[in-house]
Amino acid sequence: MKILKSAALVAAGLIVLVGCQKAAVDTSADEAAIRAATVAWNTDYNAGDGTALAAHYTEDAVLLPPDAPAASGRAAIGEFLAANSAATTAAGLKFNIPGDGPVQVSGDLAYESGSFNVTDAAGATVATGKYIGVFNKIDGKWLLVRDTWNSDAPPAPAPAAEPAAEAPAT
Repeated sequence: MKILKSAALVAAGLIVLVGCQKAAVDTSADEAAIRAATVAWNTDYNAGDGTALAAHYTEDAVLLPPDAPAASGRAAIGEFLAANSAATTAAGLKFNIPGDGPVQVSGDLAYESGSFNVTDAAGATVATGKYIGVFNKIDGKWLLVRDTWNSDAPPAPAPAAEPAAEAPAT
């Protein structure tokens, strides 16, 4: 009788454990939408369209660019990216994001990370780097809430120290 009770308890425990497991959720459509949004962002950047770029972000998003203060809010982000894009274009450069980096979706939050390169007019790569974007799904659309990137290049060396002036002879 004891063995039967023990077996029943073990069986009940296993049933409870199986019932607690989460069912796998298919996020492939969301992952594809985020990758497509990244490719669209890249197109808007190279077109210098600050309004279209700003539309990729939530109203309270924060852009964390390298070597510059954070830009908070959709309007500030649009202004920063329009100016940044104009400078890139004026230098004869093009920003390239393949949009094939890993995407992880959890409910209405997701992140995407990946690499980018910058090419000159001849198509030669002049810079490479990486990025990460955090997305929030609002009204069925994935929008960036945080966005940052940095270059693979090492930081510039510190300027050489000025030689000390010699003291006058006394």
